[in-house]
Amino acid sequence: MSKTVKFLPDNATITVDDGENLLAAAAKAGVYIHAFCGGDGVCGKCKVKIKEGEVLSSKAQHLKQEEYDQGVRLACQASIQSDLVVEVPEAISKDGRALKRKPKTTRAISARSLDALIGKWDVSPPVEKRFVKIDPPSLEDNVPDLQRLLRAIKGGCFECKEPTYDHPEMLQELPFTLREANWEVTVLMLRGKRKREPDRIIAVEPGDTTGRLYGLAVDIGTTTVSGILMDLNSGEVLAEYSSYNGQIRYGEDVISRIIYSQRPGGLKNLQDKVVHTINEIIHSVCKKMVISPSDISYIMAAGNTVMSHLLLGIDPKYIREAPYVPACSQFPLTRAASLGVMAHPSVRLFLYPSIASYVGGDIVAGVHAFQMHKSSAYTLFIDIGTNGEIVVGNKDWMMCTACSAGPAFEGGGVKFGMRASSGAIESFHIHPITYDPMIVTIDRTKPRGICGSGLISIVSELLEAGVIDQQGKFNAKIDHPRIREGQDGYEYVLAWAKDSLIGEDIVITEVDIENLVRAKGAMYAGYQTLLNAVGMTFVDLDRIVLAGNFGAYIDLERAISIGLLPDVDRDKFYYLGNGSLLGAQISLDDHKRFRERGEVSKLITNMELSDNPDFMSHYMAALFLPHTDLSLFPTMRDKFAELAKGDGG
Repeated sequence: MSKTVKFLPDNATITVDDGENLLAAAAKAGVYIHAFCGGDGVCGKCKVKIKEGEVLSSKAQHLKQEEYDQGVRLACQASIQSDLVVEVPEAISKDGRALKRKPKTTRAISARSLDALIGKWDVSPPVEKRFVKIDPPSLEDNVPDLQRLLRAIKGGCFECKEPTYDHPEMLQELPFTLREANWEVTVLMLRGKRKREPDRIIAVEPGDTTGRLYGLAVDIGTTTVSGILMDLNSGEVLAEYSSYNGQIRYGEDVISRIIYSQRPGGLKNLQDKVVHTINEIIHSVCKKMVISPSDISYIMAAGNTVMSHLLLGIDPKYIREAPYVPACSQFPLTRAASLGVMAHPSVRLFLYPSIASYVGGDIVAGVHAFQMHKSSAYTLFIDIGTNGEIVVGNKDWMMCTACSAGPAFEGGGVKFGMRASSGAIESFHIHPITYDPMIVTIDRTKPRGICGSGLISIVSELLEAGVIDQQGKFNAKIDHPRIREGQDGYEYVLAWAKDSLIGEDIVITEVDIENLVRAKGAMYAGYQTLLNAVGMTFVDLDRIVLAGNFGAYIDLERAISIGLLPDVDRDKFYYLGNGSLLGAQISLDDHKRFRERGEVSKLITNMELSDNPDFMSHYMAALFLPHTDLSLFPTMRDKFAELAKGDGG
C-alpha cells in the first residue's frame, strides 16, 4: 500500500511504498536533508520533525528525550507507516541566517503501464507432463514397450499425431522403468517447434509426477547471471536468485573475454565458469523450494551474443574482428546436462537468437517481452550497460545498434567505483549554498564507494550547483574544504575517512567525471546516429523504453541533466526492468508467445557504428554536460540561465 509524504517548508510531495525509509523518500522527492553517513544513523545530522502521521523508529542515541517527545526523528532510521507531513530544518549560515533552497525536480522512470506494455500470456509451457496407465504385455498382446507407451499416450485419439523420441538413453531405461512402476508412468513431452510438428518424448518417470513441473528462466549477463524458478503448472514465480558471472575474473567486458578465450584452455574455462554460475543459481532456488534440480523440466535463457557463444563452447574469435561475424545467430536446442548444467539428463536449454555480434538474445528477449514487434508506436528501446544496445522502430520495421559505453555505469573506471551492493552511494544531493552533501547508500550503511546510479546523481548535482562546469571541471574559485586538489586533479569529498566504511576519504575526481561523460556521450551518440539513419529525431518517438537492472535506479531528471537520456516529454519514458529475464520467463510460460520470437529477429536489422563517421561527430558533440548543443536540452538550458542570473545578482 502506498503512502503520501509531504515535506515542509519545501511543500514537496511524494508517494512511496508502505515501510519506505524516510531519508530515501526525501532523496527521491528532491528534498535536501543534511546526512553524510549514508543512512547508518551515526552522524545524527538528518533530524526531522514528524508533524502528522506515524513512523516506526526507536529512540536514537543522537536524540534527546525532549526532542523525541516532540516528534523529532532521524530520517535515516524512520520507516514510513502512514501518510506524513514532515518538517525539515533549514540549513543555517555562519552568521545565523536560514539558507533557503528549492527541492530538486526528480522523477523515476515510469513502470506505470507495465501490464499494458508486456500484455497477457497463458500458462501453456513448451513442456508438459502426462500421466498414463499402460496395459501390461501378454502373449496375446506382445507389442514392444515403446509402441505400447505411444499407444497409451495417444489414448485412442486417432487424429492425434504420434509423438516422437530422439535419444537412445530413454529406450535403454524404458523397459525397467515401466515394470518397476507397475506400468503407471509420467511422460515428459516437448511440444513441437511448429504447430504441425508432433510432440517429442524426452523423459519417462515412474508414478504420477505431474504435480512437479518446474522451469528455469535465466538471464546470462556479462556481469550478473539471474534466474527465476517457475511452477509451469500454475505460472507462479517460486524463487529468484542472482550471482556474479564467474567469468568476470577474466575480464569485465566481452572483448576481454574474447581475448582470453583465445588462450590455451581459455574457451573451456570460460564455459565452465558460466555453467558453474548457472548451477549456483539452480542450487539456490531449488534449496529454497526444497526440490531437486532433476525436477526442473526446461531452461529458457537469454544472453548477449558473446555470452551465448561461450555458454555453448563456440569460439567467439571473429566477433571482434572486422567484419564482426559471429559463428551463428540461431542457437540449437541443447541438452543442459551435456554442458554440465545441473539438471535432469533430458532437460533442454533454449537460447534466444542473436541479431549481430554485439546485439544479442538479451535484446531480442526484451523486444519480444514488451511486444515492440506488434506495436505501431515508434519506440526507442535502450539497454544501458558496458555495451549499450539500442533498437528503434515498430511492428513494420526495427533497426538496432550497439555502442561500447565502458564500465562507468557499473562503477568501473571510477576511483571509488563499485557495483550496486551494500554501502554503495546510490543517491546524492548537495546544498546549493553550503555545498554539504546528502548521501544515501544501499542498505543505508556507512559509504564505501559509488555505484553507477550514484555517479549519475553526483555529477548531476555538482553540475546544477555550479561546482563543476559543462566540461566536468571543478570550479576552483569555490572555497570549501570538500572541494580540493588531489592526486588526479580537483575532487569533491563525498565522505570523510571517519564517516566512511573503508577508513579513507571517498571522493569523486575529474577523471571519474570524464569517464562518465565519455560513457554517456557514446550512448547519446548511438541514439542520434540510429535515429538519423532512419530519418527520425527524438520528437518523432512515441515512447522510450529503458531496460536492464541499472535502469531501475536511474533518476530520470538527473539522467537527462547529464545528457544520458534525451530531453523529451517525461511521460514518454517507461521502465521495463530486466527485459532479458522477462522475455525468457514469458517464453517459458507460454509456448505460443515463445513461437513469436521468430518475428522479432526477422524484423530487426543491424547497423554497425564502429566505422560510422556520423557516430564520431555525434560523439564528440556529446562530450559535454549535457551537450554542446543546448537546444537539445531546453530543461538544462533554462537551468543554466537561471544559475547565471543568480550569480549575476
